[in-house]
This record gives sequence, structure tokens and C-alpha cells, in this order.
Amino acid sequence: MHAVLAAFLLLASPAPAGSPESLPALRLEAGSLARHQLVAIGRDLIVAGEALGDVAAVDGSVEVSGRVDGDVVVLGGDAELLSSARIGGDVHVLGGSIHTLPGARVQGRMVSYPTASSALITLIEGPSLGLGFSSPLVMATKLALLAAWAALLLLLFAASGRQVLETADEVRREPFRSFFVGLTGLLALVLTGLFFSAFTGGLVGVPLLVLVVLLALLLKLWGMIAVFYALGEWLARRVFHRRPRPLNAATLGLLVLGLLKFLPWVGVWAWTAASLIGIGASLSSKFGRREPWFELA
Repeated sequence: MHAVLAAFLLLASPAPAGSPESLPALRLEAGSLARHQLVAIGRDLIVAGEALGDVAAVDGSVEVSGRVDGDVVVLGGDAELLSSARIGGDVHVLGGSIHTLPGARVQGRMVSYPTASSALITLIEGPSLGLGFSSPLVMATKLALLAAWAALLLLLFAASGRQVLETADEVRREPFRSFFVGLTGLLALVLTGLFFSAFTGGLVGVPLLVLVVLLALLLKLWGMIAVFYALGEWLARRVFHRRPRPLNAATLGLLVLGLLKFLPWVGVWAWTAASLIGIGASLSSKFGRREPWFELA
């Protein structure tokens, strides 16, 4: 469970003051090797070495002059492939552009939607109100959302407690993998929604788009309850040295993340990281059922 806390600290690591532009880029220097996924949130990602897995940036850009064996995923930024770049997978950019210099090689597809909103964080943390973090309206909205999370927590534990615990087990075992599964899954849903809206008629596209949005919302709601439990149980074991009941553990996790939600920047990135981990765990565990998504007769 140490990995869960590390995931929150590393994936949600903005400066407590200032703006996200002040964050230094995450760098993989030339001659360095990354065996797992590389993810940057609120900052740029520079890959000059060799990445054996996927690389991604949320609200930041990716520059590749080295080698990436997996995919390059960018939400709310650009992808710049220098002449020495070698990409083994696909390049997906939403809310930005792909800039490729002569000599760069991409084995897979290159897909870019530059006209998509760069405020992609709203897909995870809700629409921005355009107000300061200490505004009474913002504070009241956050309190109302936490109350809604508490009600949903009670409902899901009463109706599907065992499946929620199975999803929470996925959060505990593979938080970083869940994060990247959630990131790529969210990207796939967004691209699907854009496809429906662009290439299908209103009678077909609108209902399908609604279904995509509802699926994304369901994945987040289910996954966040699992994250609350996983985080709360770990804290209870480490701080109180006892194993709490599942509902108590989930409530503790909600309270801790709820307190973080009121901190500027830290709260946004912490909840973003938690949301993506929850979405990925929901997908990986099939909503706690651990069954194939589709079965052939």
C-alpha cells in the first residue's frame, strides 16, 4: 500500500504556491532508461533517453528526442518529436498539436484534436467556476460535492460492497498501472465522443455521446469510492494500527482527500490523480467482477 501513497505524492505534486507554469519539466535524460510508464501532471515531459513503456502528460506537453517503446499520450498540450525521436506505438494528442521534425519515426498512428478544450481537467474535476479557491461559492460547492460523495459511498457499500472492495484491491496492488489505464481509457472515451459528434447525425450521435459521458461518469464514481477505501484502510493501519471496518475506512479516505480538496493546486492534482487511478481500477477489475467485458457465445 506504500505505492498508493506514493502515487498520490508523485502524480499530484504541484507547488503549493504559484502557477503550474513554474513547475520544472519532468526529464528522462539521454542515456537513462525508464522501465515503467512516465507521467507528468501540470508540467512538461522531456524524453531524451529510452522509455520502455508509455509516456503521458496531463496539462503539459511532451518532447521526445530519444526512444519510446509504447504510446505517447498528451491531454492539454503539444507533442514535439525531434529528428532523433523513435516511437514504437501511437501518438495521441487532445487539446494540442503534433510537431514532427524530419527524421522522426513513429511506428503507429498519430492522432491530434487541437480544437478540443485545453481545460481537460474539467473532464475529471468538474467545470471551472472562474473564481478564486477561497470564494464562498467555491467552498460551498466543494462541501456539497463532498456530501454527495458521502451519500454515494453509503449507497455503493450497501448495494455492492464486495465488488467495491475488489476494485479497491486493484488500487492497492497496481496504483501506477491503474493511473495509466485510467488516463488512456479516458482518452479513448473522449476520442469516441468526438467521433460520434463529428461523423454521425444528431439522431444517432447525440444518444451515443450521452452513453459515452455516462460511462465515464460511472467509472469515476465507482473508482473513487474504491480509492477512498484503499487510502483509508492504509492510513488506519499505519496511524491507528488496527484494521477498520470497510465503511469506516472509506469514510476516512474521503475525509483525507476532502481536506486536500480545499488546498489550492494540491487539491486539484490530488483529486485528478485519484480519479484516474479509480477509473483505471474500475476498468481493470471490470467494476470488481473480474469477468471478461464481452463473452462469445
